[in-house]
Amino acid sequence: MKALFTFGAEVPVSRVLADHRRWLIPAGVVVAINIIVLLAVVLPLRQSVASGSSRADASAQSLREAMADLKEAEATRDGQTQASADLVRFYADVLPSDISTARRLTHLKFQQLARSHDVTFQSGAATPETLRDSSLERLHVNYSLTGDWDDIRELIYDLETGSDFIVIDNVQLGEGSQANAPLTLTLDLSTYYRTLHAP
Repeated sequence: MKALFTFGAEVPVSRVLADHRRWLIPAGVVVAINIIVLLAVVLPLRQSVASGSSRADASAQSLREAMADLKEAEATRDGQTQASADLVRFYADVLPSDISTARRLTHLKFQQLARSHDVTFQSGAATPETLRDSSLERLHVNYSLTGDWDDIRELIYDLETGSDFIVIDNVQLGEGSQANAPLTLTLDLSTYYRTLHAP
């Protein structure tokens, strides 16, 4: 090694170390302490922080998933509550309350509707049916009518779009037996009502 203030002279490293020992030893101790602190404290803390950050991210993800599950469960609960309320309202306001109301609906009101459309009522038969594993019963009705095509079409349209719960099961349309005779219409209708023992 060259001396600082001489030219061309070589100074041995041992002499440099001996001359600056009082500065080099404390500096070496400080460097050694820094290395020990780095290895013993900083690196484990860094790993601990990284691990804590990973756990925090996982916890945040779990929280987001739990909140999404909670919202879905609340939506399902609200949907079930709404469906139950709608079903109660359907039973109370839409379906006939008993068989006599169902008969009035499918016989008296239907005859009035047919008469208002100039469709002539010929005959009819009603059959109550018990539905298996249900709190409802079905009233099946078969009617024979006659009338013009436009009147029959309007009758069927009003029956389908009316507020009364009547289901058209089957429609049969036939020509009259004579020329210019009115068309014959056979309708199978159903309505449903609560049984007396229904909860």
